[in-house]
Amino acid sequence: MVLRPICEPVELPVGASVIAERVTVAPDASRIGSFMHFHDVAELVLFGRVRGEFAADGYRHRLHDRSIVFVPSMRHHDYALERGAMDWLLVQIDPYIVESLGLSADLSALARPFCAVPDRRSRGRIAMLGEWLVDAVSSETSNTAVERIIELLLLAVAEAEPSVPVACSDAPARSERLLPALERLRTMPSEPLSLESAATLCRLSPTYFSRRFRQLFGMTFSDYSRIHRLHLAARRLVGSGAEISEIAFNVGFSSPAHFTARFRERFGMTPRAYRASARARAGQGRGIE
Repeated sequence: MVLRPICEPVELPVGASVIAERVTVAPDASRIGSFMHFHDVAELVLFGRVRGEFAADGYRHRLHDRSIVFVPSMRHHDYALERGAMDWLLVQIDPYIVESLGLSADLSALARPFCAVPDRRSRGRIAMLGEWLVDAVSSETSNTAVERIIELLLLAVAEAEPSVPVACSDAPARSERLLPALERLRTMPSEPLSLESAATLCRLSPTYFSRRFRQLFGMTFSDYSRIHRLHLAARRLVGSGAEISEIAFNVGFSSPAHFTARFRERFGMTPRAYRASARARAGQGRGIE
């Protein structure tokens, strides 16, 4: 397959609850550099050969052959992979599947970003479930069956012993200096955060904060904040019965009209149409009228 970055924002195709695809990196491929990001889907990566690092929540984990990584929906994270031959199975999952499973105590380890190197016994079970999932997705097996495999796979992943993370350096050049602003966006989306306030939270000058943010994320803080809130709103449109106006205010938009205009720019349809499309998709996948 054509190599694509392991860390690009992804939206599931219409009618799909899971994407599962194998990625292979040639020995002479360029190094995959760090790029902090988030996306709607939950992400599970089952590595084969790999050398590099995974970072999330202010910690870095060294990646070794057969490492596994799980990232919940809407959590910022990044990968920095060294040059050389590598391969992995990339699984991107409808966040509502994960959230419904997350009510189980057995999956509590996956409430936050997770990295582990399974023992030999667990490794075989996880690899087998990964193969089943790839086969089920490629053969267009029903969403119900796919979700059962996902549940078994996540249970197996959650049983693995987590790797020991290392706290990220506090050097100004590292992205962790920006974490207070990102965490504030994640936990309090209804309260708009100005560039100046974000910089203050990070104990940086607005000018330096703005420059570092653009370098690390490839966009301004204002654009990142708007996109984050729109994707959060999209999840709430599908996962709750709240009025659209209520969702708009709860993710920090000044009016439903402003929210609708920005939502259409991002997703190509109105919030109402997005909700209707998602519900129709769910009905087709689960055989619900």
